[in-house]
Amino acid sequence: MAHTFTDLLYHFVFSTKERRLFIDGDLQPELIRMLGGIIRDRKGRLLECNGMPDHIHLLMVVPSTIAVSDMLKAVKAGATNWVHSRVGKTRAFCWQEGFSGFTVSYCNKDAVASYIRGQQTHHQKQTFEEEYVELLRREGISLESYDPRFIFG
Repeated sequence: MAHTFTDLLYHFVFSTKERRLFIDGDLQPELIRMLGGIIRDRKGRLLECNGMPDHIHLLMVVPSTIAVSDMLKAVKAGATNWVHSRVGKTRAFCWQEGFSGFTVSYCNKDAVASYIRGQQTHHQKQTFEEEYVELLRREGISLESYDPRFIFG
């Protein structure tokens, strides 16, 4: 569309299947570069990415020309294919089925990026489950509005 401008920021969180500890120190930097490439190929922008061995956070711009779910499907599938091409324990690598996505206002972009950069420090004090419940609370999502079996199961 002519004369259209969007800058749609999202904070995505998703984990490895069964929270398996696949994203180790050797894999993570390469995985982040690969994720950035997948996102760029679809005209998005990866602003920040970090995670732990069992989950990952992305702060990214999703272009208005692609549905959010299609973008995340491509990101996760592309990353899985890349990881499977590596040798060793990564052959069993798989992401959880879904993802969580939160919109981010432009004025909160730096705070969310800082939060994502601080994952290693943050998780010295808090589990993934505790972090996720806190994210829901911070976003104003009622804890009664989701079923933990589908979030953590």
